[in-house]
Amino acid sequence: MVHAQRKKINLFEATKNIREYTNFVVNEVNDHVLRAAVIDGEFHWHKHEDTDEMFLVIEGVLFIDLDEETVTLHPGDVYTIPRNVMHRTRSKGRTVNLCFEKGE
Repeated sequence: MVHAQRKKINLFEATKNIREYTNFVVNEVNDHVLRAAVIDGEFHWHKHEDTDEMFLVIEGVLFIDLDEETVTLHPGDVYTIPRNVMHRTRSKGRTVNLCFEKGE
């Protein structure tokens, strides 16, 4: 796990040249991590058994498919997936989001 960093990170700069799916830890806070993800397409269905997962979109449009609905997030939108809920994320173009979740 990455330890808390005392340096400024510009997420727009860190993600600007990424075109294919990537997901990386930006930093950690206590026992949680901040991840940045770039997606253009879809990620597989999955769930997190031990932790909730919160998304914050900073660029593009992110779709979160759940069993009975699809949630659409635009820049500035925040949505939390409760632990143990099956979901997948997808987009129809380059989308950048932040994900807050418990660290491993």
